[in-house]
Amino acid sequence: MTLAEDLDTRPTLQMRRTFDAPRALVWRAWSRPEVLVLWMGPVEWPAFSVTSDFRAGGEWRIGLKSPETGEELWQGGVYREIVAPERLVFTFKWEGENHEDGPAVETLVTVQLSETDDGQTEMAFTHDGLKNARSLAGHRHGWTSTVDRLEAWLAAYPD
Repeated sequence: MTLAEDLDTRPTLQMRRTFDAPRALVWRAWSRPEVLVLWMGPVEWPAFSVTSDFRAGGEWRIGLKSPETGEELWQGGVYREIVAPERLVFTFKWEGENHEDGPAVETLVTVQLSETDDGQTEMAFTHDGLKNARSLAGHRHGWTSTVDRLEAWLAAYPD
């Protein structure tokens, strides 16, 4: 079974968010590891390490750490499509077996950025191929918290 066929049979997370920021800044937040580390990860698992070979076929890896316990979670993948400053597609997979999802499966994330007439940026976010309903709920919480952190970073960015 191909990844595309497998993705069709598993749950999908879809979110939309409008940011009061120009698309170029939102793109920068998604495309530069030194910026990703400032907002990536939910509030209870913020990123502490980001590496990225930002090109189609390049790999990325992010370490998240619980401030409460010091436990680390690692995720990574490969950039599939990069169309600056509007579209980013990458695979996503947890490393190891210690994640609540259990044994990892490869999933696919698509971020689509559009400019609005009033200078804001609308983000359409899709995470395809989640393992099951429990994984969907966990990723919904994680990505919602992560996008909240992105929104806070954008709001604090100096003009």
